[in-house]
Amino acid sequence: MPGREPAHTRPDGGRPERPERRDVGALCCWTALLVLVLPVLVLYGQDVRPSAALALQCVVVAHAGAALARVLTDPRTRIVALGFWLFCYVWLGLAPLAMLATDTYPWGFAVDADTAFTATLVVETGLLAHSAGSALGRERPGRPSTVLEPVLARRPAPARVLLLCGIALALAAVLVPAQGGVPAFFTSRQAVNEAAGQAAPGGAADQAMAAWLLSVPAFWALAALLYVPRVEGGDRVLRGLRVLLLPVLIAVNAVVNNPVSQPRFWAGTVLLTLLFAAPVLRRPRAFRVGAAAVTAAVLVAFPYGDYFRHDERAPIEVVSLAEQFTSNGDYDAFQQIATGVDRVREHGHSPGDALGPPLFFVPRAAWPDKPEDAGILLARHAGYSFENLSAPLWIESHLWAGLPGVAAVFVALGAASRRIDDVRHRLRGHGGTLAAMLVPAFGFYQLILLRGSLMFVVGPLTLMILVPLLITRRADRRPSPRPPRPPAVGPLPAPLPAGAAAHRTSTPPPPTGETRT
Repeated sequence: MPGREPAHTRPDGGRPERPERRDVGALCCWTALLVLVLPVLVLYGQDVRPSAALALQCVVVAHAGAALARVLTDPRTRIVALGFWLFCYVWLGLAPLAMLATDTYPWGFAVDADTAFTATLVVETGLLAHSAGSALGRERPGRPSTVLEPVLARRPAPARVLLLCGIALALAAVLVPAQGGVPAFFTSRQAVNEAAGQAAPGGAADQAMAAWLLSVPAFWALAALLYVPRVEGGDRVLRGLRVLLLPVLIAVNAVVNNPVSQPRFWAGTVLLTLLFAAPVLRRPRAFRVGAAAVTAAVLVAFPYGDYFRHDERAPIEVVSLAEQFTSNGDYDAFQQIATGVDRVREHGHSPGDALGPPLFFVPRAAWPDKPEDAGILLARHAGYSFENLSAPLWIESHLWAGLPGVAAVFVALGAASRRIDDVRHRLRGHGGTLAAMLVPAFGFYQLILLRGSLMFVVGPLTLMILVPLLITRRADRRPSPRPPRPPAVGPLPAPLPAGAAAHRTSTPPPPTGETRT
């Protein structure tokens, strides 16, 4: 039946789990809230200026809102889909709706009506392609993934986890004092950016790399130590080291991954990964509750999370959603897409720039024509004095190859995301797997990946995926013992004559292995 989940066998070999059905009433409520109520609240009291781009944007809001509602009511745990559709609904749905309705944008660069319509078309093309890719990537019953499942079923190796803990603590002991000590990690992001701007040309990149070398290993050391599987029969050494290391790693993460000096997207990724990797939130019902809480927090609390960004902190002033979306630079994704569309009209597409993100590790000294960061290109095209801006995945793929490039990238992303979610849902009953830890991290890191730019994101993303792969090993897949087969029952022998039967019973054959004397 549609909306019904196939039965799954419990990990302990017991009775199959009862499949859940999608709650149609909850789906209708979430759809009404996301597609109708919240857009009306955004536009309420605003001087709406009708346009073709605004009409198409209403389609984008309906598409993203309905898809998010399906994720929030899905009987499966679709954490990668949650990250994607949450970003699309807020940053490319509600925020552009307010911008197009009022013709007000966070930054100064403005585009004409045709460019705004094309930018909206680029967004919807990506959403349609992602939906199509998700439908194509859905696993068929009886045909599990032969590539992803062995990888995501890997389990942390206790010795490797302890080694990572030692490396993370050693890096903290060396790099924290080198960056000004613990107080430097609780200064504002404005001070951190100013210090990076005053550094030497290569110093800013070195400082960013040092920050990621601190943040990512410390995060994964804590996550792996929390969820490393227990050894059968107990392991006093591992248990004792866990008790000693957990408080230290919690303190290190509170310093290097705090929301004061770190971007909210990354601090949120760390916190939400640790929460959603817990066994409780791997269950479908608990996941839906947690996903609803994350959605509410992003809509309500995220705009006020930049309290620590500046040195001079003004009192928090609660404003309407429309004012937040049109004045806060954190919601500049759509405006950056429109800026990129305008740049394409002037300079055309640049397919060669697609080589930049996968070859990010090649130094510019060895590759003089290495592509520039897309966010920097868009900032220079708009004439901004600052260049630390986003470049959403939609506009990066459009800069490469137009709408066909957007469609190809998002079909692949949709198929991969759906396959990852399906494998994690199937492995949800097995604690301590790579799926339990890495999939939530990737799901929430998507907010950084989708916002871009790729040249800025792909390095930390590679480190974030590589570290857990190195501290895990293949799961043991020993075949379970089969029950003995019952003896085959053949046709009954024909009855023997009475004399033959008496002779047969009077002279039994010798026992096996003995010799008759």
